[in-house]
Amino acid sequence: MKLLVIEDDADQSELIRETLEDYFGAGTVIGVGDVKTALEQDLSSFSLILTDYNLPDGTGMDLLDRVRNKCDTPVIMVTGENVGQIAAEAIRRGATDYVVKLGDYLNTIPLVVEKNLTVAKVKRENQRLREEIERTLLELQFKNGQLQESLQQMELMAATDPLTGLYNRRHFGRVMEQMFDDAQRIGSDMSCVMIDMDEYKHLNDTYGHPLGDQLLITAGKVINANLRKMDVAARYGGDEFVLILPRADTPEAAGVAQRIRDDYYHASAGVLRKEQGVFMSVGISSLLAHRPVNSDQLLSLADKALYRAKDSGRNRIAVAEARPGPSAASPAA
Repeated sequence: MKLLVIEDDADQSELIRETLEDYFGAGTVIGVGDVKTALEQDLSSFSLILTDYNLPDGTGMDLLDRVRNKCDTPVIMVTGENVGQIAAEAIRRGATDYVVKLGDYLNTIPLVVEKNLTVAKVKRENQRLREEIERTLLELQFKNGQLQESLQQMELMAATDPLTGLYNRRHFGRVMEQMFDDAQRIGSDMSCVMIDMDEYKHLNDTYGHPLGDQLLITAGKVINANLRKMDVAARYGGDEFVLILPRADTPEAAGVAQRIRDDYYHASAGVLRKEQGVFMSVGISSLLAHRPVNSDQLLSLADKALYRAKDSGRNRIAVAEARPGPSAASPAA
């Protein structure tokens, strides 16, 4: 407990000091007689400040403004000015209470001080609790962000082939089914491209699994580099890859496949450190050209075209054979 009394009348100052120390204990009061000396004190170190309204080098209002700019120590205005307007102005400018020097005011000062100290303590506790709550909320937001990030990473890991970074077969099936339904609903084309690396088993057995893995990683990078944002690619299994190209017909899909084949041939030559790289065989099907009834059939048609390309000597692109009948995307009336 430490109280600051600012009073230019020495007698009044002594009376206030004695009254407060009788109530709160000896040595709890420090008295000064002007604004200048008051501002030289460490105002934040006091539990409460009592100031007279009329001071030799300023007013209690001026001091109140200076105190509020420095700290949040409670200030009680103690004055002989029994004017309601002054009291209201003091409260408006930050005083916590107002005491008029009339009658037995000295007896009421300790009670007013105690009340204001209690209010200040409650305010400090409320502020501490508010800050603690805000801190807890920030921690919860941070931890929630970490959790969301972890969940996204787990979802990505569950959907992604760890070697190539492309979708895995299981996740690709769900995505393809949704994209097939969307294409059917709006009546747009969609192509499925199956890609197989020629002679991969022989290369893997000859040069070892590390180099075989590097060839697969390179294939994933080349495929990704040749896709649009709307396209989807997955490692279908082993050395097979599958692409879904929305709004692309078979000639457009063949163009994408050829770019992938050319880029991979040169990139894989660098991996093998040879002049020649690895060839790819490709099978293509499309929604409007081949009229599959569902996404599985679209995939199956591309897979059959791929095997036809392999059986025909590899290193080529084969398009699924046209199927008669009404289009699944545009059913006949």
